[in-house]
Parts: sequence; structure tokens; C-alpha cells
Amino acid sequence: MKISLRTKKIKNGKFSLFIEFYKGHYIDKNGVNKYDRDFEYLKLYPLENPNTADEKRNNKEIYELAEKILSIRKAEFYQGKFKLKNDKKGQVTFMDYYTQLKEDRFETKANYGNWDAAQKHIERYCPPQKQLKDINTEFVKGFKRYLNTKAKTKSGTPLSQNSKYSYFNKFKAALREAYTENYLEENVLRSVKGFEQGESTREYLTYSELQAMTQAECKYPILKSAFIFSCLTGLRWSDIDKMKWSEVRDEDTGTRIIFRQKKTDGLEYLYVSEQSRKLLGERANESDRVFKGLKYGAVYNTEILRWCMKAGITKHITFHSARHTNAVLLLENGADIYTVSKRLGHKEIRTTEIYTKIIDEKMKEAANLIPELNLDIS
Repeated sequence: MKISLRTKKIKNGKFSLFIEFYKGHYIDKNGVNKYDRDFEYLKLYPLENPNTADEKRNNKEIYELAEKILSIRKAEFYQGKFKLKNDKKGQVTFMDYYTQLKEDRFETKANYGNWDAAQKHIERYCPPQKQLKDINTEFVKGFKRYLNTKAKTKSGTPLSQNSKYSYFNKFKAALREAYTENYLEENVLRSVKGFEQGESTREYLTYSELQAMTQAECKYPILKSAFIFSCLTGLRWSDIDKMKWSEVRDEDTGTRIIFRQKKTDGLEYLYVSEQSRKLLGERANESDRVFKGLKYGAVYNTEILRWCMKAGITKHITFHSARHTNAVLLLENGADIYTVSKRLGHKEIRTTEIYTKIIDEKMKEAANLIPELNLDIS
């Protein structure tokens, strides 16, 4: 492996410093030669052309710090390559190490909520003084048993299959990274199998049910508008709740919502229908929330269920069901799966493919292939 300090020119006359871990090259499945590289961005930004004495001194300090980090990364690599022992690393407690990994994800908005939820269960199982050097395979198996037999939700019920799957994966991810960074001398995960992921039910409304919802009374008009808007656009609660008028672009060719997803931090450009635009009402100040007064909590969740009952719907519908409704209605009305995936902001198309099970027309047809029987059941 070759470990080097690199620079990348960015805006405002600055460089971004990063470390490149070059591991050679390989031929991919299409026969193309590809470089095998990883990068660590240092969040250090020296000026391209420093002028004043202060700017030059600051640049010098930045580059010195970058060189020190580079030296540490090289030392860590050789430490692992030649199996040099580092007792100091092993003395870090697992909870301190896990917390740091979790906080790193807060900075990048990368699945922080799931890491935080998993930590609550890890803390109940793992003694606070447990050091990384003392972790072994039995400790890993013990946490799996804890999730399977002892762990409870806030309401005191056993964890769902998907919760066990998610929490154990975060636990394993932390140990995997600890091993990669030489905090662990052996791979304690090698012989431990994870949980199988359960297939969750995606509750949604049919077109006729959604039509019934539009006609039924809802105690909170702002909730009704936001929910139907989500059904028509597929936007998540978090993105609808924070939406400001500056994100709504009324253009000659139609209306677009240009926003950054709260969940993934991805920038999205979403066209919406004329009917969807009417649900937003009259334009206000650019800094104002579009759905002013919208709140999240038990009161609104309960009202959605009451509203459903008034519409004659007995399904357990939540606000997130509106997003599922949008996906199903789009696919049923001829939208291709790639377009639906892009509109929902999915990073992987396999996430969207789950909805194809719901609207599989061939399965519906197969249900009626057998001719009707002349039944006489007594």
C-alpha cells in the first residue's frame, strides 16, 4: 500500500487536503482497469496563494498538521502489516470508541439516528469500563443473545427482527472498524453470524382509499394538506416539515421543489403536479415554512387514524404511509421503477424494488387463472 498526502483545488482560492491509500489496480467485470484507492479527507483548507504573514503562517501550520496525520496513518499501516502491538490503543473502552464513531456520523449525517438507538442497548449490555483489548468472540455472541432474549423497546415489548438486525449491524460495524484500525488484535466477528433481516409491511392507500381520505373531515387542515401532498409527491415528513418557500420554484414549465433531503443530505430536484402545488397555498416570505403549524407527535398520529376511520379505512396508516402510497400509485399508473426510485430519493434501486411486490399484476392475474368451481359446501 502507498499512503500519500494529496491536494484538491476547491472554491474561494483554497485547497482541500486528503490522504490517498493506493492499493494497486484491478480489472472489473467489464474488463476495465480500475485503481483501488481509498481516501481520508482531513478537513484542512490551506490557501492556494497566501499573501499576508498571517496567511502564510496559517498555511504552514496546516501543512505541518497534515504531515503529522500522514505519519500516523503510515505508522498505523505498518503496525498492522508487521503485527506490532499497540497497548495504548487496546486500552480504549469500547463505549468511548463506539461513541466517537457515532459522533463522526453526526458530522456527516450518515445514519446517526440508528447508531444512537443501538448505543442505548449496547450500554445496557456492555460494562462501561470494558476495554477493546478485552473483547472476544464470546462478548460478541453475548450481545447477540441479549438482543434476542432480553432487549426491550420503550414500551417493554421484545425487539422486532429488523431492530435486532439493525442494532447488531452497528455493533459489528464498530468492531470491524476497530480491527481495521488495529485497536483489536484479532477479528472477533469471524465466526459470528448476524440476524436475518425481516421483511416489513409497507402499509399504503389505494387510489379509491386516498380519494375517500380527501373527502373525509380531518380535525387539522394543515395535517390533511401535508399528508395528501406527501401522497402525491412521495416527500418524507422530515422534508415536508422543514420545507420553506425558498425551496418552491414556480417556473414556466411547472413547479419544482429543490431541497436537501434531511435523511441522506442529498440535493433533490422534484417536479410536482399542479394539484400538488395548489395544496401549498399562496406564496409567503422565502424564509417562511410552507406548512406552518405542522407538528409531529401523538396528537397528529392519532388524528390520522381517526381521519382514516371517518373515510372508512381500517388500515394502520401513519404519515410515512403517504410515501408508500405515492410509490405504489406511480408504479400502478405506468411509471418505470428507475423514475420512481429517483423521485423517492433512494440511493439504491433495490430499495424501490420492494414496491414491485405490492403491485405485481401477474400475481393478480394468476389468482384468477383457475376457472370457478361449482361449489357445494355443506
